[in-house]
Amino acid sequence: MLLDLNHGSGRVYGAPIIDPGSDVTARVNALVDAALVERNRRQRPRDYLGGSRIGEPCTRRLAYEVAHTPKDEGQEFGGPILRIFDAGHQFEALTIRWLRSAGFDLRDRGPDGEQFGFSAAAGRLRGHADGVVVGGPEIGISWPALFEHKALGARSWNDLVKHGLRASKPVYFAQVQLYMAYLDLEVALVTALNRDTLALHHEVVPFEPQEAQRLSDRAVDILLTVDAGELPPRIAAHRDFHLCRLCPYAQRCWETSA
Repeated sequence: MLLDLNHGSGRVYGAPIIDPGSDVTARVNALVDAALVERNRRQRPRDYLGGSRIGEPCTRRLAYEVAHTPKDEGQEFGGPILRIFDAGHQFEALTIRWLRSAGFDLRDRGPDGEQFGFSAAAGRLRGHADGVVVGGPEIGISWPALFEHKALGARSWNDLVKHGLRASKPVYFAQVQLYMAYLDLEVALVTALNRDTLALHHEVVPFEPQEAQRLSDRAVDILLTVDAGELPPRIAAHRDFHLCRLCPYAQRCWETSA
């Protein structure tokens, strides 16, 4: 059966009209990225210090984030990085489906239908976990366990596999320690997916009470500093320090009196 594209349209379809000078990829991607940037712009900024950020090594950067300090010009997230963030959520859902099919009782929502999370310091320190594994096959870990998922590029994933979470991804290590403390869990199962190959790596991370307490104290110190209208010390003595070169607040930071 043939589809009559002309029926009722009043238009006669012939050869497709294509502008030979147009770069379709660039034009479509520009539209997609603009839509992602606009969606991100409309999102309400956090009014709290996120538990996923407490392991950031630069205290001043965290203070800027908590105070909603504008980033340097041109440092806001663009379309390509927002696409990566979006894809990460889809990879997480895929991994959860795989683990459930393998017999893991992985809950990504509590009885109230909300994400597992915590709130401390009058709501100014918060975190939302990817899930909790409440039961599953015997793999040498006790349940329940915090579940955290990360989708990484091949180079970053290989570094994690080689060196472990604490050494390779200290921000993620701090995140799971703080989450375990406030969710009253003794162990975490951290799953990393290689975005390029879809390989999975799983690491068991035990709870370390002293480290969690240090991180919690650090969060309180940052909030008190922000409330006092002060800035913590810079992380380095010179602006060519590698973390400063990558920081979206570098210009503002180094033009501000220490």
